[in-house]
Amino acid sequence: MNNKRWITPDWPAPSIVHAAVTLRTGGVSVGVFNSLNAALHVGDNADWVRQNRAIIKDMLGLPSEPAWLEQIHGNRVVDAASVDLLQQADASYTDKPGVVCAVMTADCLPLLVCAPDGSQVAAIHAGWRGLLTGVISNTLAAIASSDVLVWLGPAIGPDCFEVGDDVREAFLNKAVAFTAAFKPQGKGKWLADIYQLARIDLAAQGINNIYGGVFCTFTEQQRFYSYRRDKETGRMVTLIWRD
Repeated sequence: MNNKRWITPDWPAPSIVHAAVTLRTGGVSVGVFNSLNAALHVGDNADWVRQNRAIIKDMLGLPSEPAWLEQIHGNRVVDAASVDLLQQADASYTDKPGVVCAVMTADCLPLLVCAPDGSQVAAIHAGWRGLLTGVISNTLAAIASSDVLVWLGPAIGPDCFEVGDDVREAFLNKAVAFTAAFKPQGKGKWLADIYQLARIDLAAQGINNIYGGVFCTFTEQQRFYSYRRDKETGRMVTLIWRD
């Protein structure tokens, strides 16, 4: 379900699981950060960001303050219930009611994960570096569920994400299956499908219940922030929690 301020994932998660992705509208930030920027690290006015976070908490009815992370394009996963101070990590998980996992993005891929019974949930920030170094597999290991539901949130689309030979070769060195996620552009450049990279990675780990992956942050300028498009810009936040 979509509205002007957030997206509700379209996936068969149990009713005790709640999730959303904020859009860039409905906040107080101005200029390049217009308007619901959730990130303190991008150069926006800190007071406005705090107001935006309060708006997000109120409009989504969050049960607690999200477990904000200092994301570094790595593969570290933390227990969201233990995040009292800002931690360097790119994913968090919880099995406790009322704990909110959150990741911020502006082209990178946000993934939401939940156990079929809703007992465990997780949020993952996956740029190509995180995908390459195993942020998804590390998160699945932390959840330790034999089967999960996964939703792929708004990321840069397959027609807009240009990478060099080095990125493609790094993925192909990991697994030949990743070949399907790259289209040649000439002169050592490739179009990478970040959604397909994630799907291939998930399939290799036996995960088949995958939903979403239909957005493009780069082309949908009115709805989404995009670092590739604008360089100086805000961040959406993707959140998940359970009753």
